[in-house]
Amino acid sequence: MRKLFLLLAVLAAFSAHAQTGFDSWLAAFRQDAEAQGISAATLDAALTGITPVERVVELDGRQPEFLQTFADYLGRRVTADQVARGQALMTEHATLLDAAEQQYGIPKAVLVAFWGLETHYGTVLGSLNIPASLATLAFEGRRSDFFRSQLLDALRIIDAGHVDAVDMNGSWAGAMGHMQFMPSTFRAYAVDGDGDARIDLWQSLPDAMHSAANYLKRAGWRAGEPVAIEVRLPEGFDWQRGGVHRLPVAEWMALGVQTVDATTLPAVTGCAAIVLPQGWQGPAFMVFDNFDVVMRWNRSVNYALAVAQLAQLVAGGGALVAPAGEVGALGTAQLKTLQQALNEMGFDVGTADGLLGPRTQTAIRRYQVVHDLPADGYPAPSVLAHVEQTHAAAAVAGKLILAPAPTFAESTSQPDSGE
Repeated sequence: MRKLFLLLAVLAAFSAHAQTGFDSWLAAFRQDAEAQGISAATLDAALTGITPVERVVELDGRQPEFLQTFADYLGRRVTADQVARGQALMTEHATLLDAAEQQYGIPKAVLVAFWGLETHYGTVLGSLNIPASLATLAFEGRRSDFFRSQLLDALRIIDAGHVDAVDMNGSWAGAMGHMQFMPSTFRAYAVDGDGDARIDLWQSLPDAMHSAANYLKRAGWRAGEPVAIEVRLPEGFDWQRGGVHRLPVAEWMALGVQTVDATTLPAVTGCAAIVLPQGWQGPAFMVFDNFDVVMRWNRSVNYALAVAQLAQLVAGGGALVAPAGEVGALGTAQLKTLQQALNEMGFDVGTADGLLGPRTQTAIRRYQVVHDLPADGYPAPSVLAHVEQTHAAAAVAGKLILAPAPTFAESTSQPDSGE
């Protein structure tokens, strides 16, 4: 309830602020947009009468209460229905997908996988007006410069005649169309796939698929190479190598890394890395240069692996072999507690913010090495329990590097109840 009251208070304060400031901000923005060559007709159509969208403010400020395990992430997005639907659509649109694959080198199963993960194959395109949402985010202040530039690009798209302002709908953050392109991505990579002299990522599948394929090709896609392959790691594998070291495939093979089905690992021109999305107890993947390309689309390891897995299943391949890994995920409050404890024991994570980044993963690995734990850098619940126990002992012995924050002693290993 406390969080609900705080949210309502924030929204109320924003509404009052918006009523007094938004119109002035919008008038100044309109002058700037017109000075940059955007037509008065487009500005009238897109900006007249818009008001801040409180739902957008709410979603922009929302932080996830819990991290999501790879198993949970994959289970919610790569389902039997999702695979079956993808296979049916790949058959239905075979001519289009084959043409895109031939022109850009992107496998049709990969394009279908992106389509499925982004919009459930076009069934969830988003219903919020893009100019209104982006104006809200540009005015609201958090990342305002970024969203201001996106709004200008959205207006340029309308000005070019690709879509009417009233029809430019999408997600709260400005992503739009079958493949959820941001306006800047649209302007840089979207192409006319059906030859009608306009680019319609909402209604034209040729435009959407060719645009996605063009993006991936220009991002560095290597034709004929995989994104990720599930592998079996040898006994005694150095877990510190996971996600960090890149080696030629032949060197990984020499270390004893094998595919789970004993097939030959692919011969690729670049190096490969081992990714452990759910720690040492979960599945392991060898990832290649195309994994980096997918990560440019969405900076999430779980997302990139989900693309690879859905594409594999849609193409008729097999499901994962390895077990899911340790059950349960930390809440963001718990991760903040973990970070704070590591800082106080001399394992520097930077600011304890509840976000899992490379610096936190490195600190966890350092802690795991010192305490003879599998050094995978993964914040499993068992790692938090171990850190809390060690921290408590260090506090009693007076061996903390930093003074403990007042709230740390009040924290527990239980998930945040939200109350």
